[in-house]
Amino acid sequence: MKEEAKSDSEKEQNISQVILADTPLEKPEDDRLGYAPFAKNLAKAICDVRTDSSLVFALYGDWGTGKTTCLNFVLHHIAQIPKAQRPVVVRFNPWWFSGHGELLTQFFSELRIALGKDEKLKKVARQLASFSDIISEVPVNFAGAFGKAIAWCLRRGSREKDAWEAREEIRKYLKNQDRRILIVIDDIDRLTANEARDLFKVIKAVADFPKCTYLLAFDKSVVVKALKETQGIPGEAYLEKIVQIPFELPIPDKTALRTWLFEQLNLIFVDTPEELANQIYFANVYWDGIDHFLNTVRNIKLLTNALIVTYPSVKGDVNSVDFIAIETLRLFVPAVYHLIRSNPDMFAGKIDAHGAAQYKKDSLKLFHEKWVEQLSENDREPVKKLLIRIFPQLDNVFGNTIHGDSEWRRQLRVCSQDIFPVYFRLAVPEGEMSHSELRATLALGGNSGAFGHKLLDLAQQHRPDGSTRVSAFLERMEDFTQKDIPKEQIPEILQALFDVGDKLLVLEDEGCGLFSWGNDIRIGRIMFQLLKRYDSQEERFKILQKVFRDGQAVSVIVGEVAVLGQQHGKYGAKEKEPEKECLVSLQHVGELEEIALQKIKDACEQGRLIGLPNLPSILYRWGDWEDKDSVRKWVEKIVETDEGLVSLLEGFLSRSYSQTITDRVGQYRWRLSPKALEPFVNPATIVDRCKKLIESPPNWLEGKKRTAVETFLKESELLAKGKNPDNIPDWEL
Repeated sequence: MKEEAKSDSEKEQNISQVILADTPLEKPEDDRLGYAPFAKNLAKAICDVRTDSSLVFALYGDWGTGKTTCLNFVLHHIAQIPKAQRPVVVRFNPWWFSGHGELLTQFFSELRIALGKDEKLKKVARQLASFSDIISEVPVNFAGAFGKAIAWCLRRGSREKDAWEAREEIRKYLKNQDRRILIVIDDIDRLTANEARDLFKVIKAVADFPKCTYLLAFDKSVVVKALKETQGIPGEAYLEKIVQIPFELPIPDKTALRTWLFEQLNLIFVDTPEELANQIYFANVYWDGIDHFLNTVRNIKLLTNALIVTYPSVKGDVNSVDFIAIETLRLFVPAVYHLIRSNPDMFAGKIDAHGAAQYKKDSLKLFHEKWVEQLSENDREPVKKLLIRIFPQLDNVFGNTIHGDSEWRRQLRVCSQDIFPVYFRLAVPEGEMSHSELRATLALGGNSGAFGHKLLDLAQQHRPDGSTRVSAFLERMEDFTQKDIPKEQIPEILQALFDVGDKLLVLEDEGCGLFSWGNDIRIGRIMFQLLKRYDSQEERFKILQKVFRDGQAVSVIVGEVAVLGQQHGKYGAKEKEPEKECLVSLQHVGELEEIALQKIKDACEQGRLIGLPNLPSILYRWGDWEDKDSVRKWVEKIVETDEGLVSLLEGFLSRSYSQTITDRVGQYRWRLSPKALEPFVNPATIVDRCKKLIESPPNWLEGKKRTAVETFLKESELLAKGKNPDNIPDWEL
């Protein structure tokens, strides 16, 4: 436990080292985007200013592109210049005081504190204190207008110094001293429209002091819009009156951005299996759409930080490339993300290659064309290309390319209908088989005992829908039968299936309706897929001969021998397959039938045949492989006791599924046709015994046993009335 705790702690530490805080860089040597050379030149230009007039530099850049980082680099380079040649720096972030009506007061407070640290400027700092005291008494709604402030002060009566005299005294002192003052103001684009207007009025009207240089950083488009709203004039024209020297933030080096991104992704996905992180597939997905959204440092941080948090919960259960794409959509086009999550049928799966679902293609096209129209023109093509790449059925919707889906589930692609939900639940659904657990279970395949024990364990675990987890495992196992399971493990795996297979044939995993199946079918499919990896019928026969002889799953063995016979046209098969397509030869089938027959006889002698699943099928095959009289004699002996009679009926009890056209959900019905018993026992001879059992039920007659007797009597009564239960819909029984 201590080792596990230590491991978890180390993992948390690694994650914390990878998470990227949304904070600007401080030192130019950490520059990854090419800002440092620009910042150095800008710093030199600011320090080279020789005029006594106030100057306003502006650094324009979109939100999240790294303006604050660039400012930090500028100030770093200025700090390297000899003190006598560099300006006194004052940093002011108006956003810290946004919403408090304090911008004017706080601006002068920060200016006074910064100047007070310089011996030569302490006097002007004191004068600023007096000036700010006067200004601070101005009501908030007057804070941005110096003329109104003076008028208000005059109405208040005489003061030691009025605002005008204080301002002129400051201007005179600053003009006569040697050093310039650099006032750096960031995050202007985060202010409200009124606050942005007031700040610019402070800069232009109130603090237009000599030898003061302003360096402002903001998103120009945001500020222009805000100024237009408050001033009623074009914001661009307003800025031109304030800013004398504008600069555009350098466009980040896209190659550097990508390199940085890929370094972060390598850290996040370091332990991801290669088959879930195909480089070629990633390149296609990245260039089709992801790259479009990662054009700023902030966007890269958003994506990588999101992946650090979300990926661990689905690691090994999703395709990492698809997961990066889905997370990109979630962060930057959330409307599309929610559309995908809410409409899995419109994105996952495939369209019928033969046009049988042309109606589906038409409806899909209408659906997708509609939402694509709602996207901004800038995002439309990248999003469309990205979705076509990760959801191949859209390639058929927008074009005519048809894709197969044989590898989608195995590769844990989001386009697989089975895997799709995992991407949007950020965890493996309750009761499902995670990819890592699936791999771990398959790793037991080299030992039939261990593998069989694990299958029995899974059969005891239930999913939310009532089915067992072994059904989920057997379903997913088919994804690995073609090549992933080592060939030398195939005999061991088959041995396990034919050892414990009967115990896996549980009622909970029986399919509902015509288009579903139970675990016996799943086991058969796995057997066929694994044995097809052997080139000759003789090799396959040798394996089956051994696992059938050593196996204990009589019902599964009998069922699979019957299927092998049907390939050759036996047991009611309407046609037989070409010899080369058959898993084993007809002669091999005969030898396997003898093994299966012996298994039936052994079960008879051991007294366990009556309790086996699929009892009717076993009895029919027994009759085919030996003679029907032997079967009838066994049945006659069984029904001599009431317990034996009820056990026989229970073995013939089946469950059907029905749903009318008006039903929202279907329902199960128990069936027990007396005609199914006729080859083995005369149903009429046991009706009265069953009635007496129901009238005076013994203590052991309960649950499924009682259901079997009641169902038999109900269908016998219908036959007595001339009605054939097989021709009556389930919902009328």
